[in-house]
Amino acid sequence: MNKTVLFMVFILGFMHIGNCQEASTAAKNVSVLDTLFTIPKVNNIPHKVWIYLPPNYEKTNKSYPVIYMHDAQNLFDTKTSYSGEWEVDESLNELYKKTGKGFIVVGIENGGSERINEYTPWTHPKYQGGKGVAYINFLKNDLKPFIDANYRTKKRPKNTAIIGSSLGGFVSFYAGLKHPKTFGKIGAMSPSFWFSEKVYDFTKNQALSSRTKLYMLVGEKEGEEMVSGTKKMDQLLRTLGFSNTQLKTVIRPEGKHHEHFWKNEFLAHLTWLFNIK
Repeated sequence: MNKTVLFMVFILGFMHIGNCQEASTAAKNVSVLDTLFTIPKVNNIPHKVWIYLPPNYEKTNKSYPVIYMHDAQNLFDTKTSYSGEWEVDESLNELYKKTGKGFIVVGIENGGSERINEYTPWTHPKYQGGKGVAYINFLKNDLKPFIDANYRTKKRPKNTAIIGSSLGGFVSFYAGLKHPKTFGKIGAMSPSFWFSEKVYDFTKNQALSSRTKLYMLVGEKEGEEMVSGTKKMDQLLRTLGFSNTQLKTVIRPEGKHHEHFWKNEFLAHLTWLFNIK
């Protein structure tokens, strides 16, 4: 899949609003916050924030690790998704039944046509973008403090993950390396490193934390640029000192640039990042 096709997936797919006649598939322990968030340095679009709480949240006084995720429209509900939801809620409910491990998930909706701006820390000569720094600063300085103040969260970086796919994987990678004292665990699914070569110099210039954990995923059917970019980043990180306990890179032969692929890989990311047995 070439860059032009990928870009059209980004724009056309994430401008999809959903079928208003379709029934919601979100689990009962998923809700949308009453508060709408705007990111003035990015755009003035009101962003909905979805919250998934563990099945036992209301029955205990426990605090939980938090996973920040992008493209909330696609995470929990077929009604709002572009081409099928990730079933994050069903997957985590099942994980809880099997292991007793609970997580809070904070899903931030993308801004539709503004998605490419929100999820790119640097500009592209053709596709522009470049407001991802402000977007991540919003997550770090505004949204996370709000979530920590209103929910029982484990606040330390080792208990805070950021996970996304495509440009969401790209901006998650940036967030974790730029702010390791906030986001200690990174899930970069199909990260779009092709968007800017500056990501490699950025990586070289970071004071990489020995406590950061990063899981990168790409599918061979996503195209040579996607695969080669992920391999190049894996090699760079290893030369910079990332060990096998910090970095896992997976290349799936049949993987395609699609929600179905990322849905099927979500729990693999989570179990490795949080060392769930």
